[in-house]
Order: sequence, then structure tokens, then C-alpha cells
Amino acid sequence: MTLKEKIVNYLIEKDGLTDREIANVILGVNEPQQAVNQACRALVSKGIIKRVNRKDGLIGNFLVFGGRQGEPTPDGHEKHSTEEYSAFKEDNLKQILKDYLHANGWETQIAWGRTPGIDILAIRGTERWIIEVKGLGSLSAMNVNYFLGVLAETLQRMDDPNAKYSIALPDVRQFRNLWNRLPLLAKKRTGITAIFIDEQGNVDEGETNLMIDMKVKQD
Repeated sequence: MTLKEKIVNYLIEKDGLTDREIANVILGVNEPQQAVNQACRALVSKGIIKRVNRKDGLIGNFLVFGGRQGEPTPDGHEKHSTEEYSAFKEDNLKQILKDYLHANGWETQIAWGRTPGIDILAIRGTERWIIEVKGLGSLSAMNVNYFLGVLAETLQRMDDPNAKYSIALPDVRQFRNLWNRLPLLAKKRTGITAIFIDEQGNVDEGETNLMIDMKVKQD
């Protein structure tokens, strides 16, 4: 991941940070901030962030959202509208899944925000369902990183042969395409399923997941 991508990813969680604050997190406390300053100015020139004086007088870096869904940024990447981004924040998706799981008889343990650990651990009798969740990034390149990252996190959680493992993602075309391009053999061997959540809060595991379950049962 490039420095620019790291900056954008971090601003998604904590918008309005100064160059110094970003440098402290990404490069290390008291490390020179010139590289961050240059990267932020480059992001400004591409229309991805804006630099605005905060109430404390310091210059903060703020992500720029808006326009139509899928509107391209000047560097050719896709960005999403403010409303879509807000609906697909990670904790919002976790809340939707919590309600969905409880309605289906599951009890849940949820890691909200930046709390470390399994995002959602659902238990129903002797059943365990481990779900890793990712929200929507502001750029298409970020969503690719999110997708690969959530797969890696899920694989690292796989220590119970009897548990069900899933990734939960916003129901947008890019994440659907990324999931569909993942080889069926990989899905079958790992047993990982995908949950898609739309802006209305509908939860869908998809036909692909049903097909995988059928193939696994046949083997």
C-alpha cells in the first residue's frame, strides 16, 4: 500500500488530521513529516482531499466525497457519494448483522470500532459463526485492499474446523465482482462465504455461497 493510500485509509477513520498527526501514526512519532505533506498536497491536486483550517488554527486534511455513485476522481479511481459511504461504515454494517443474527437465534460478541479481535463472533447452541467485516472505501483501489485484507484476516481466524467463516461487505458492484472472481476452488477449500449488505440493511449470502455449501457437502 502506498503512502497516499495509507493516508486516505486513515482519514476514513479519523478525518481532519494534520500532517503531523498523520505522520505520527503512519511513519512514527517525531519522524519527519515532509513525505506526508507532499502526499497530502498531491491528493489535494487530484481532488481526493482538501486542506482546511481547523478550529484550533491548524491545517487539517479532510476527505472529499460527493457527486454521483461511481464518479471517477482525477486519477481515474472511482469514488462514492457521501450518503453511500456513510451507510456502509463498518460499525453500521456490524449493527445490521447484529440485528440480523439476533433475529435468527444467534448470540453475538462484537468488536466495535478499532477494538482488536474477531469482528463478530456468533453463537447458537453448539454452532459458531465467525464474521470479519469491511466497510466501503472512498476509492476503488482501497476497496481492493479491503477485500484482500478481510480475506487474510479471516484465514488467520480459522482455528476451529467446526465453525462457519464469512466475510461481510457492502453490496456494491466492485465487491460483488471481487468475490465472483475469487476462484471457486479457493472458496470450496476454505469454506469461506460472503455476506453482502445493501443500503437498506438487507443481508444476502448469495447463490454462490449456497453452491459452495452444496459442493462441500457432496465431497
